[in-house]
Formats: sequence, structure tokens, C-alpha cells
Amino acid sequence: MTAATHSTLFPRVPDSADAVLEGLDPEQRAVATALHGPVCVLAGAGTGKTRAITHRIAYGVRAGILQPSSVLAVTFTNRAAGEMRGRLRQLGAVGVQARTFHSAALRQLQYFWPKAVGGPLPRLVDRKIQLVADAAAACRIRLDRGELRDVTAEIEWSKVTQTVPADYTAATAKAGRETPRDPAEIAQLYAAYEDLKRERSVIDFEDVLLLTVAVLQDRHDIAEQVRAQYQHFVVDEYQDVSPLQQRLLELWLGDRENLCVVGDASQTIYSFTGATPDHLLDFRVRHPGATVVKLVRDYRSTPQVVRLANGLLAQAKGRAADHRLELVSQRPAGPEPVFTEYTDEPAEAEGAARRIRELIGSGVPASEIAVLFRTNSQSETYEQALADAGVPYQLRGAERFFDRPEVRNAITALRAAARFGGNDALLDDAPDLPSQVRAVLSGKGWTPQPPAGSGAVRESWESLAALVHLAQDFAAANAGATLADLVVELDERAGAQHAPTVQGVTLASLHAAKGLEWDVVFLVGVAEGMMPITYAKTDEQIEEERRLLYVGVTRAREHLHLSWALARSPGGRANRRPSRFLTGLRPGSQAVAARAGAAGAGAVERGSWTAAATAVPEQAPRRRQRTPARCRVCGRTLTDGGEMKLMRCEDCPSDMDEGLYERLREWRGEQARRSGQPAFCVFTDKTLIAIAEAVPDDEHELARIPGVGMRKLRRYGADVLALCAGRDPAEGQDQD
Repeated sequence: MTAATHSTLFPRVPDSADAVLEGLDPEQRAVATALHGPVCVLAGAGTGKTRAITHRIAYGVRAGILQPSSVLAVTFTNRAAGEMRGRLRQLGAVGVQARTFHSAALRQLQYFWPKAVGGPLPRLVDRKIQLVADAAAACRIRLDRGELRDVTAEIEWSKVTQTVPADYTAATAKAGRETPRDPAEIAQLYAAYEDLKRERSVIDFEDVLLLTVAVLQDRHDIAEQVRAQYQHFVVDEYQDVSPLQQRLLELWLGDRENLCVVGDASQTIYSFTGATPDHLLDFRVRHPGATVVKLVRDYRSTPQVVRLANGLLAQAKGRAADHRLELVSQRPAGPEPVFTEYTDEPAEAEGAARRIRELIGSGVPASEIAVLFRTNSQSETYEQALADAGVPYQLRGAERFFDRPEVRNAITALRAAARFGGNDALLDDAPDLPSQVRAVLSGKGWTPQPPAGSGAVRESWESLAALVHLAQDFAAANAGATLADLVVELDERAGAQHAPTVQGVTLASLHAAKGLEWDVVFLVGVAEGMMPITYAKTDEQIEEERRLLYVGVTRAREHLHLSWALARSPGGRANRRPSRFLTGLRPGSQAVAARAGAAGAGAVERGSWTAAATAVPEQAPRRRQRTPARCRVCGRTLTDGGEMKLMRCEDCPSDMDEGLYERLREWRGEQARRSGQPAFCVFTDKTLIAIAEAVPDDEHELARIPGVGMRKLRRYGADVLALCAGRDPAEGQDQD
């Protein structure tokens, strides 16, 4: 074995199961050693969730507790699945299946289709947009390119939420979903699309999951064969599962509970695709005996970045906010986040480019710097600013601005209008350059007011609006400029940005940045109207925008720059203001009272399965801390009387001694019979549960439990403490 084999490129495979656990923190170790029953890992950004779950699988395999071929780990992207497989190989856990939901389902469907249906599996279409176009033609509905993309997205949403065409209109109304066309029209297109697929014997991406679910539901013999193959399941990014994926997971599991899920409700940013954190938040309701582990030690970001991230969520509202995790940085102190206000958007882009060039000059690799924005239409300004500054860049998750179809078509139309000049009727009532551009682009989808909602139509409009704004700025800077001059300018910009580039600064939308990290992050355009975006109207939509900014903040390891512009263009009206999400966090803004309820330290809630999991020594049990009106598990403020008696939320996990609870119930029944009063007059069920959870050792601990007053303590205290100690209660303790 050469020395190179021991490098970071070829790490040494652990030589034993115990060696797999080396280097894990107490909470990660708790995840790795909880190998039986349901396990829920609530993992904050940068807390090493992938490390924890891969070491869990590897430890189970290396210890002989899990058979590699019986484990199925599922996630959402091929990149994440590939990373998981690579880590498992490095840990010596060869043979474990790590796949996306779709990849795992397609593999099963291809294998079982001949047996379940007969014949080969129908062909899987690569791109469904052409089928949607054909369906629109059959319905005699005209859709432009943007509308085609939006209707396709609506069909995808319908299928992952298990909504059939007949129910689409009612489902969108119930979900408060803005639709790109009349809902009845989209329902008609959806039905025609499904008919076309059947006629052509093809299936789409979502059908892979739907058909796998159908086969497993209808053929119990096939379902049992799958369950015999896979005994243990791990699901990463569980906050992003759709109802359809959850149904498939339930069918894989059957009546078993060997399931480990990992997620963070505060990173739910894909609800528009059908993803919902409800399955993560309700996990303990569906699996009352679950072990719950909270990972809050942040190994990615400095304390300064983490403090800002925690501050963002401290102001959040809603169900996900009630279950937020308060991160604790494990890194040395770094620079404070930088907040910068600019006069206009070009100045903001130039300022970012200038600072990036300085960072690269000081030795920071360009590949460790990212510029993150809310919409893809914002990229052009930064592409241009970086190109002007001579800084190499790469665009992630989107086409370059001048490569986008709507931009290419618009420039072609502007070039034609410039060539025809006064002979173009479009320009008859357009006396200056900006009005000429608006006139030409109005035929390509630009309107003075943006279209309602989000999606492809909105993105296309944003791109055209960027060209309109660019024309206004160009005319202001170049008196007497013509349409032909503008076309030359656009061609030069396109040429500069099409030049071959090496790996450079990353430009990405906040959605595309999920799962990535850099040493330096520039969050740009953090202003009202962009963050939150203008079409975010409801409380739920606003909170998802906040979570999106939180994801952006937590991408930074060390340096974080946040900026906004007061005006769109130079000399424009300075009527913009920084995002409401920064109130109380940026210098000079008024502090906002923080919401209580975050878990400020890593915690492990032992489920009823854990004792059988492994003989590996665990960390010492956590010390119980009760406050008068705060859940002792998740920290949420309690208002319900029953919950206050338990000192936890109803749906938070219970560590109750069930044997003790049954003994207390039998004893209570005997006391009630002796005194001739109802059982609840002795102690209510909630008080008995609280006693069985606390297992008090003395009268002082027993008296702290709500529902145990001084009179009941004097009357029943000795009996209850005897039962808690495993002894029979003394006779005659029912006397006053």
C-alpha cells in the first residue's frame, strides 16, 4: 500500500466497527448507534448529517447488525446519492444501495413489470414538455414556451400530490396555489396529456413513482418480495418528501419500523414542487416509540455567521418555526457579516465584483466564492460586472443570461427592428430608444406589469424586463443612442460572457445553492420585493422566503456579505428598502423580540427500541430541565393545560416507563374504589403519565410535577414513591 493511499484522497478504511465511531460527536454517535426501530434525526445546517447517517449504516454493517444488501438509503439528487455511496465505500460498507427515490423505484418497476403487468415497461420520456405541447394542440389551447413550462410544472405538482385531473381545480384552490392559466383549462390539458401518454404507451418521471406504488398496493406478493429484500431504510432531506414519495416509503416499510429519517424543517424551500415538512414534523406522532436526535453543532460556519442564521429564524412564525434548531458553532471566531447599502443595482454588482477581485488577489480561490441571488434574471448584472472586472465565473443551475431562449429571441427581434428602422410599424409611436425597445419586446411577452405568480412565465418576463431596464440605462448614458447602437452593445456583452472560463466564482440562485458551501458568500439583492419576492403574499409564502434566505446565509463558512440597492438604475428614485428579514440583525435597525422555542443544544430522546439496538456505551442520560410553560423536549411555549401538566407537547416523544404507568393505574383504581370517588380525583391520566416519565426519587421531585399538590403529596406520596422505586406500596396510606 503506497503512502498516497493514506492521503485525504484515499482515506484508510476503519479496521473495526468501533473505529467507525471514532471522531463522532455525542449526538452523531447517538445516531450511529441507534440501529433499531424508528429514528428521527433533526439536523441543522452544517451539523454533519451525512457523516452521521453514513457512519450509522457503516457501523451497523461492520458490527454485523445490518446486512449491506438489506439497506436502502434514499435521497433526492444523484449528486447526494453518489456522495453517500462514496462515503460508505470509504467506511467499508460495500453493497449498500444509496439511490434517489426515482432511481430506486425505476429499478423495482423494471424488474417487476413483466410479472405484474406483462410485457416490457413502457418507454420513459426524457422531456414531457413536447407531450404537453401536443396535448395543448389537441385541446386547441395556444401556449407559448413559458406557459408550456408552467403547465408542465403544474402537471408535475398534481402527480406528486396524487391529484387527478378531475380534482385539480379544487386541489389548487385548497392549496392557495396561483396557477399560470385558468385552473379548468389546466385540468383539461392535464387530462389530455394523460390520454396522449396512454395512446403512445409512454410514461413520465412521476409515473415511475405512481406505478411503483400501484404495483406494491395491488400485488401483495411483490410487496412482500421487496420487503424481504430491504429490511432497513434511511431517508435523507426528509423535509422535502412529497405525499407520493411518502406513500412509496410506507409501502416499502409495510408494518415494520426500521426507518431512519434525517431533515430540517427550517430548510424547506421547495413547497412549490409538492414537498412538505409535515411528514418530518409528524414523525413522532406516527412513530410514538421513535428515538429523536437533534444535531445542532455547526462545523461549517463561524460563530458570527451562525449568530445571524439563528437570528433570522428567531423571528420566524408557523409550525416549522416552532421546531427550529438553534445552531452552535464549533469553529473559531471569524469576521462579522458585512451589510452594504448601494445607490443602485449596477453599483451593487460592481461593488461585489470589486471586493471579489480583492479577495482573489489576497489568495482566496475563486472556486471558494459564491454570489447568490433570488431569481435567475438577476444574474446578468453580476455576469457583466465580473466579466468587466476580469473575474472568471460559472453559472450554476441556470443558463447564462444571453443563452436563454427568450433573450436570444428578443435580441433577434431588436436586430430586425434596427435593420428595418423607420419601415417597422412597431416603432411608429416610439420616439426614443427605451420606448422602441418596449414596443418590440411587447410582441415577445413583455408587459408593463409583471404576470401574476411565479414560474417560467414570470422568469421569462423578468429576463425581458432586464433588457428593457438595460435599454433605459444605455440611453441615459449615451445621448442620441439608436436601436442599432443598443444591439451592438448587447452583442458585445454576450460575446464577453460567452468567453471560455476556467473554474471560477459561482453565480447561483438560492434554490440552486442548497446543499453547497463556500468560504465566501455574497447574498445580493436582499431588498423588499426581491427577498421576500413580490408574489409571496401569504404567511406561509413569506416564511418560505425567510427559510430561503436562511439557506443562503448557512452556505457561508467564514465571510458573509449581504447587500441591497436603494434604486434599480443610476439616478433612479431611491425608494427601495432592505429586506424585513434583516430588521434587528443589521446595524442601525430596531431589534425584534426573538421567538422562544429553539433547541439550543444537541439532544437525544430515547425511543422504546433503543435498548435493543447495540451494546455500545452511550453518553450519560440528559439532565431533565422543566420550566413552567416550555416544552422540555422541543422548547415550544405551552398553553394547553394537559401539555403543561406533561411539560411537553402532545406530539413530542415520551420517555415514559410503561410498566410503572400500568402499576400506577392499578394502584389508582384501588384508591378510587376505597374512597368511593372517580379515578381522576386521585390523579388524572396526564399526571400519571408525567410521573411515569419523571420517575421521581423523593418528595421534592414528586412535588414539582403539576397535578401533585401538597394535600395529594401527603396522602399518596409514599405510595407513589414506593411504586417508582419498584416496591409495593405500604398498606393504609389512603388515610388523611
